[in-house]
Amino acid sequence: MGTLLAAKGDPKLNGCFICDKEFPVAERLCAKEAEIQEQLRIHRQILYDLAVHYLEPLNGSFARLAYLASLRNASDGSYAHERLAALYGAAAVGEALANCHEELFERLLEQPLAQQEKDLRSFVRTLPEGAQEGLKLCKGRMEDWIPLAAPDYLKELFRSNLTALLELLRGENPKVD
Repeated sequence: MGTLLAAKGDPKLNGCFICDKEFPVAERLCAKEAEIQEQLRIHRQILYDLAVHYLEPLNGSFARLAYLASLRNASDGSYAHERLAALYGAAAVGEALANCHEELFERLLEQPLAQQEKDLRSFVRTLPEGAQEGLKLCKGRMEDWIPLAAPDYLKELFRSNLTALLELLRGENPKVD
């Protein structure tokens, strides 16, 4: 049975020395685990701050989806939020925003179509452009609302659902072309 500590220079160690000090495997694993735990803690805190301060005040999934999509840079697909980045760093915030956008998108699609209709109707009513222009805006922003990493079948489902819902709402507002 071997030992966790080996003699310095042992060829079987494969890079187990850091700064000419011997570190047992268990100690190195604990350090890596601590780093991962810290990253996870930061990620959870970003999501908490995002939810409490920015998403919860919004009314419904479409408003939240539109908000998250607005944080994505159209040219490179990265996400940015100045206030959160100042607290947690741009890279961590960008990753958390992308993940949140994908999760919210998937949760929206898990809702029954009747709930999506109610949510979209509510969202359109809150737009300053009014119902007619709001429906046009939703149609024009449809692709922006889809997370880049979403699977193709979910993208198609979203397009299909949103197109049908917009047509339904347009029928209730016949002045919309």
